[in-house]
Amino acid sequence: MAAAGVKLEAHADRPVGLRRSARNASKEMADVPVKAEDSSTNVKIASTVPARRKRTRVMKQEEEEEEGEEETKDVKPPVKRPKKPASSPSKRVKTETPSPRKAVADIGEAKGKETKEAGLRAKKLKSYAQFANKSPFPDFPRPTPAECQRAYDILAAQHGERQRPEKVSAPADRAGCGDSPSVLDALVRTILSQNTSNKNSTRAKLDMDAVYGSDGDSEARWEAIASGGAAKLESAIARGGLGGVKSRVIVDILNQVKERHGAYSLDHLLSLEAQGADEDAMRELISFRGVGPKTASCVLLFCVGCDSFAVDTHVHRITGMMGWRPASASRDEAFAHLDANVPDRLKYGLHVLLVERGRKCAECKAGGKKLGQCELRKVFTRGGSGGGGGERVGEELELELEEEEA
Repeated sequence: MAAAGVKLEAHADRPVGLRRSARNASKEMADVPVKAEDSSTNVKIASTVPARRKRTRVMKQEEEEEEGEEETKDVKPPVKRPKKPASSPSKRVKTETPSPRKAVADIGEAKGKETKEAGLRAKKLKSYAQFANKSPFPDFPRPTPAECQRAYDILAAQHGERQRPEKVSAPADRAGCGDSPSVLDALVRTILSQNTSNKNSTRAKLDMDAVYGSDGDSEARWEAIASGGAAKLESAIARGGLGGVKSRVIVDILNQVKERHGAYSLDHLLSLEAQGADEDAMRELISFRGVGPKTASCVLLFCVGCDSFAVDTHVHRITGMMGWRPASASRDEAFAHLDANVPDRLKYGLHVLLVERGRKCAECKAGGKKLGQCELRKVFTRGGSGGGGGERVGEELELELEEEEA
């Protein structure tokens, strides 16, 4: 051992090889004992050296953080650009080019609609032509001309005479039924008066005038109604009742008139009446979608000046009570039957008086009961000289009242 110690001292001036272990470094950076080893003697010597590995790593991390902070001071925050809203599916559909298959389907649908409308129009015209100037009930002889005259005399005695005016004028304070020298205006007024009271149809007419103007025969007015669409017109005439149905019919008629004749006018029908072509005028009117024999007959009777016996709900009800038509006859069948049997000279006055009777008489109005006071009932129901409906009348009136309420 003494020799070893001497040998170690002899080599003390040589550099010592050092090994440091980071695992032995303390948090306070204290000196860590390491082992020195002589390469020739392999004698291990204890020594102390500073543990710098961790310190160097920590300092380097701090320097990097400081440099990062300095760099971020000079960098401006990124500007956030608003994102473009995603286009909705409906917009994308609009920009898409329709496929040939869809285009063909649309054309087919349009042709199908036109074919259906043409079929309905042809059916109406055929039905009218089948019984024009003749009754669909040839074995039903009533009313006779004498019965028609007697009924007119009874009604005129109670409600006053009714004769066709020499000049037709358009009332400004009510809708009326065909009351206008303009055929198109008369047609629109008649549609407003359908299935409602005079009070309600007057409201609808005045409200429509407030929105579109009161000049009933103005091209600009009809254009405003047609281009404004059914929804706008429905809002204007809502107080008259059935605004949705009537607005669609009116706008559709205006479009059809403009398409057929190039202008909003049907006054050419006035010349047809002067030529005695009443049937041609009737065919023209009922060819429009939404116009049936009753509406057309009112326009012909009050505006054009034709001898046509219009059958509305009052006339249909009372003539059934009087036994002037079969109990099962529809309104259109009743029109064909009565128009063929009532004398032309009485058609205007008798129609007006029957309508007034249906509104005022407690026994002739819808749901009316036999009280023994109505002169018309006394004469034309069972037991009177006219014969007729009897007990069946009450059943018919009740059925009609239920339909009106529905």
